[in-house]
Amino acid sequence: MNDYQTDKIKNIAILGSSGSGKTTLAEAILYEAGVIKRRGSVEAGNTVSDYFPVEKEYGYSVFSTIFSVNWQDRKLNFIDCPGSDDFAGASVSALNVTDTALVVLNAQYGVEVGTINQFRQTEKFHKPVIFVVNQLDHEKADFENTLSQLREQWGSRVVPVQYPVTVGDSFHAVVDVLKMKMYQWKPEGGVPEVLSIPEKEREKALEMHRALVEAAAEHDDVLMNKFFDEGSLDEEEMRAGIRAGLVTRGIFPVFCVCAARDMCVRRTLEFLGNVVPCTDKMPRPVTVDGREVTPVSDGPTCLFVFKTSMEPHIGQVAYFKVISGTVRVGDDLVNADRGSKERMSQLFTIAGQNRQEVGEMRAGDIGATVKMKDVRRGNTLNSKDGDYRFDFICYPEPKYRRAIRPRNDSDAEKMMEVLFRMHEEDPTWVVEQSKELRQTIVSGQGEFHLRTLKWRIENNDKIPVVFSEPRIPYRETITKAARADYRHKKQSGGAGQFAEVHLVVEPYYEGMPAPSVYRFKGQDFKVSVRDTQVVNLDWGGKLVFVNSIVGGAIDARFLPAIQKGILARMEQGPLTGSYARDVRVIVYDGKMHSVDSNEISFMIAGRTAFGNAFKEADPKLLEPVYEVEVSVPSAYMGEVMGDLQGRRAVISGMNSEKGYEKIMAKVPLKEMSDFSTALSSIAGGRASFTMRFDGYELVPSDIQEKLLKEYENNEEE
Repeated sequence: MNDYQTDKIKNIAILGSSGSGKTTLAEAILYEAGVIKRRGSVEAGNTVSDYFPVEKEYGYSVFSTIFSVNWQDRKLNFIDCPGSDDFAGASVSALNVTDTALVVLNAQYGVEVGTINQFRQTEKFHKPVIFVVNQLDHEKADFENTLSQLREQWGSRVVPVQYPVTVGDSFHAVVDVLKMKMYQWKPEGGVPEVLSIPEKEREKALEMHRALVEAAAEHDDVLMNKFFDEGSLDEEEMRAGIRAGLVTRGIFPVFCVCAARDMCVRRTLEFLGNVVPCTDKMPRPVTVDGREVTPVSDGPTCLFVFKTSMEPHIGQVAYFKVISGTVRVGDDLVNADRGSKERMSQLFTIAGQNRQEVGEMRAGDIGATVKMKDVRRGNTLNSKDGDYRFDFICYPEPKYRRAIRPRNDSDAEKMMEVLFRMHEEDPTWVVEQSKELRQTIVSGQGEFHLRTLKWRIENNDKIPVVFSEPRIPYRETITKAARADYRHKKQSGGAGQFAEVHLVVEPYYEGMPAPSVYRFKGQDFKVSVRDTQVVNLDWGGKLVFVNSIVGGAIDARFLPAIQKGILARMEQGPLTGSYARDVRVIVYDGKMHSVDSNEISFMIAGRTAFGNAFKEADPKLLEPVYEVEVSVPSAYMGEVMGDLQGRRAVISGMNSEKGYEKIMAKVPLKEMSDFSTALSSIAGGRASFTMRFDGYELVPSDIQEKLLKEYENNEEE
């Protein structure tokens, strides 16, 4: 492998919806570049990209795959990303360390929800985009419709560089309006015959050529002046203009390929080699303290680890981008996140599971290493003269939750080790050992995402596990004031236990006035506030604890014990055992004994008095509610709306977005359990959604009654 300088390195993410043919395209690129001698197929399970057992089992990409090729004296690093929204975390990681996105479309379906979602990611990271329309040989392929959809979504910035002469079974030629040549293939594909454009295509080709020239000229003042003066640009000038337009996202070129038959892949590679900007021409990464870092090979050495994976017979493989400097075999680097020292014992360029050792890698390059002692995904490694630290990858929020447990209790510890290791590999698998719910909760991007996790645990690590519905983290609160008292008295020989507590509970809200008088059953209870403590609860909300004791009825040293008892009862609420919140408690009277009173006694009395008062204060359950945003093709709008309404959704907004409908709604978490699966079933996998915690709202009375009965029955059992 050649030693490439920063200005000869290009990093490209391959994106696209499931079924668009990204893995097949990656295989064709590797074949054209001479990295592999024979193209594999997804059906045969022998591709370079999809080499993990779970990917072969499902026939889907689950993980991103890094591979590198040498092309036209440049090094092109590719990251082939999974197409399913369930594995969106891989695309996010890839876009953070690459410079250009190659967005692949299936010519049968055109612009899909997945295409739109991934384009939004490129927009967020301000990455150049090249569209590649694939599978033009399919009987239902429609290039013109796909191009129309692209322009409808992203306007005049979408500019074809090629168009197919025919599509479907007869597809075998494209007209390239940058080179103004026709490329024609034999049925087996491969190296094309380069021909003059036929007369019948000439008018269309010239029109599209003029549009491309104009688009190229728009992004360079010198080229624009020449275009106005002469009416045309030569090929090299057009390349320069397109390159400038790519960097500013002012132009999105469109290419045609049939990856399965290796048609037009070589021409696409030529464009990537000649036109796509190198890493030194792209915006600089920024450290956590706001410093821009220029990718120069003679600067301080700095690596950012964007992915780790556990691979058979090797252990952990750490994939990194060289942000600055030059890393060499034998270098000692310091982990800026963990403080540990790491020796770079080996460096590799990668082609899937195949690795080739190299002696050094320069700024902008992407590589891998093994045998790191204490490196995690997201860590920054510096040479002794560097002090950079990066933390720029922000992953999407989970959308699908399941409780998980091992079939055999003896496997619990081992299962947790595997889960945390898998979270390292894919941070969108989120693991939580919930004290509140008394369950281990795994969350992800969808049902397929978690099904993949389960498959890996059971097949790779041989731990049978069970998924179940997660409990819902309800909250308990009160809606009116109530009073209670409780005397705790216990005598068992020797010192006894005695404590009596009188208190009032009421709902708390920010800014409410200090208490003065309460009326219960015709009797007034005046209070005089001596001290107020506001406790911010770990689970949200507040406990406001008011000391209104007069005349020394309860010694001040026992008040912390009363508060501790109340907090213990709030941690296991009186209604359903859920956390209680937003309550003000006024302790206004009580009794103590000079010998038998102690902290334990007052803790028990405070806990019990609070529980009794809480039940009299018209208690209510609160449930977590999420903001849900659904993007769905217009044809499925009605069904999706009906499904949401059946989930107690409150629709907060709707708008159309070029063939897709966007629905905004607030939906209780309890109703979202199987929404991912239902949405996929309704829209055939062509819809997507996001969800974000919004807050807690009152549970409807009929549902609350049902939940209380369930809790009482469980307690009796």
